[in-house]
Amino acid sequence: MIPPGDTTILGLVDIQPAFMPGGGLPVPDGDRIVPVVNRLLARFPRAFATQDWHPANHTSFAANHPGRSAYETIALPYGAQVLWPVHAVAGTEEAMIHSGIDQSRIEAIIRKGCRPDLDSYSAFFENDRTTPTGLDGWLRQRGFSDVVLCGLATDFCVAWSAKDAARLGYSVTIVEDACRGIALPSGEGRTTMDDARDRLTALGVRFVTAEMLAG
Repeated sequence: MIPPGDTTILGLVDIQPAFMPGGGLPVPDGDRIVPVVNRLLARFPRAFATQDWHPANHTSFAANHPGRSAYETIALPYGAQVLWPVHAVAGTEEAMIHSGIDQSRIEAIIRKGCRPDLDSYSAFFENDRTTPTGLDGWLRQRGFSDVVLCGLATDFCVAWSAKDAARLGYSVTIVEDACRGIALPSGEGRTTMDDARDRLTALGVRFVTAEMLAG
């Protein structure tokens, strides 16, 4: 059990219609996390949220690369980039925080992927790994040291956020049943979910269920 306190905050990662059934980049069963996340929000007094917030000409969209298909990987100046279907275009309904989420305890919202030439998975850094989102400073100025994460997708934005949080010195926990993953094949019978869990476990990230937190 992790007792919520003055140093603990719940992070909601990209809980947007874009990543749910009917969205531009649906994560299987992504909508099923909403009631679980609301139960967590009732337990944790303080929270922040992130949103993918892309311009229509974003470089991560396969549609902006003639001859390319979604889920291909290309090389960009900042490294390898998966090409995605168009999703979470800034200002659209599917880019908003899901309407079923109780936002009354969300104190800050970090919008990421706003620059057309640079994608952003992590809540802390853009994908060039040097441009900060500002979340680290916000958390530190308020005295938070323990970050509990939930959201979409486990193996991308949640995992990258957890990795950066751990490397920045936070104690990090992922609530597995308040997340869902994409699970792209990564070779040798593995998926991006397997890879993410191995990387994060090595960094000391804990994986729990919402029921464990309620104990």
